[in-house]
Amino acid sequence: MSEPESKVAIVTGGTRGIGRAVAVRLRAEGWRVLTAARRAPAETDPDFVACDVADAASVRDLFGMAAKRHGRLDALVNCAGLAGANSLDGDDMLWHAIIGSNLNGTYYCCKAALPLLADGTGRIVNIASVLGLRGVPDQTAYCAAKHGVVGLTRALALAVAARGITVNALCPGWVDTDMAHARYVDLGITAEEAAAGVPTGRVALPEEIADAVVWLLRPQSRNITGQALPIEGGGLALP
Repeated sequence: MSEPESKVAIVTGGTRGIGRAVAVRLRAEGWRVLTAARRAPAETDPDFVACDVADAASVRDLFGMAAKRHGRLDALVNCAGLAGANSLDGDDMLWHAIIGSNLNGTYYCCKAALPLLADGTGRIVNIASVLGLRGVPDQTAYCAAKHGVVGLTRALALAVAARGITVNALCPGWVDTDMAHARYVDLGITAEEAAAGVPTGRVALPEEIADAVVWLLRPQSRNITGQALPIEGGGLALP
């Protein structure tokens, strides 16, 4: 009897932070994973594909390569994103860059993935943010983009529910990544001070977000769709 064919996933932003943790975890679970990012990882990755998710043509090339190489796609995990302090009196170029990477990129990838995802088993997980559920004054573009990702997730989940494809979003708070450490600098705080502001008293690890992704990809989660799951240590429960 032949071995069952490994499932195939595309992980955008898969060379660093949460995306890298997701790719590592899925490979450990036996998945074949194409990691996509604008820049190649420091370590050798034969399944790395250069892709700018804000560029629709680049995204089409990525999914065309996946179809040619593997002939199937079982899951898309949208981790690619860009952050930066931004307000309405700020730089329009930064606004467009953040919206382009976080929201447009998620849209382009979902659109390209849908023809390849199998009915009944296809999965999409979008990495949004706790800032997709609330606002922060100097994060106008990022909040707008991540709120958009949550809205896209909910609408798309309903659009493809009859196909048996699930679409969910994870909304992390502080996670121990380069992006978070850059934000600590913006706020003039330390990692310890950030953790002290979380009800659980700690910042999540990228691997914890990867655990949640894997859970949403499993058959046991097939009736969970259209959800925006916060992973932020209880901050949203505060009055």
